[in-house]
Amino acid sequence: MNPPDRHLEDNLTCLKLPFIREHYQPFAAQAAEKQLSHIDYLEQLTNGEAAYRRDRFTQRRIQQARFPVIKTLDQFNWSWPKKLNRIQIQNLFRLQFIPQKANVIFLGSVGVGKTHLACALGYQACLEGYCVLFTTAIDVINTLSAAQSTGRMKTELKKYTRPAVLILDELGFLPIDKAGADLLFQVISQRYEQGALVITSNRVFKNWPEIFNNDSTITSAILDRLLHHAETVLIEGKSYRMKDTIET
Repeated sequence: MNPPDRHLEDNLTCLKLPFIREHYQPFAAQAAEKQLSHIDYLEQLTNGEAAYRRDRFTQRRIQQARFPVIKTLDQFNWSWPKKLNRIQIQNLFRLQFIPQKANVIFLGSVGVGKTHLACALGYQACLEGYCVLFTTAIDVINTLSAAQSTGRMKTELKKYTRPAVLILDELGFLPIDKAGADLLFQVISQRYEQGALVITSNRVFKNWPEIFNNDSTITSAILDRLLHHAETVLIEGKSYRMKDTIET
């Protein structure tokens, strides 16, 4: 490598332009062969760098979202649920609820695809440039409870209020006491009209008091904030995970 090339590559490394550093020489050869102008050559390099950077940022958002597994809408088995509004789901994947700071609530029994659709929705949001965090309702409560006892409540709470989309999975699968309900309410209250929420639950709304130890006051407060700007998706059917057992 001659000194000018070494100096150029050092500068490109300093400026954090890895794509241009790796491709400026072969692109220069192609430009000379095709008699491209300096502007066209530079445009090719910067287009490549921009695409590389967008892909890297997208992968970082996906990693930071902490999905239990990557799911997409294309992978969803539409034939399995007994009842599901496909048009409603496809419309949700336009992601208009995110800039509207509205909520999406998936309701259905175990194994009908609630978490799959929630993860797929979050994954699509990552691809579109939104910051997403996936967690379970119980994990939120346990994390905030521990933070509260060590004086880190404000810091930990920001983890759940900062993302453009927060996915709360499995609300209702385990009972929640008053202390836990109060912590969860703080998250929901602070995100109200400030950020989108995606929730999955195995209980219809009329049975939500059972989730919160039959505390009608906290249940009403939570539902009031969730449902003011929300779209509810009802899914009916048998568990897909039991599919092979059912068919035999």
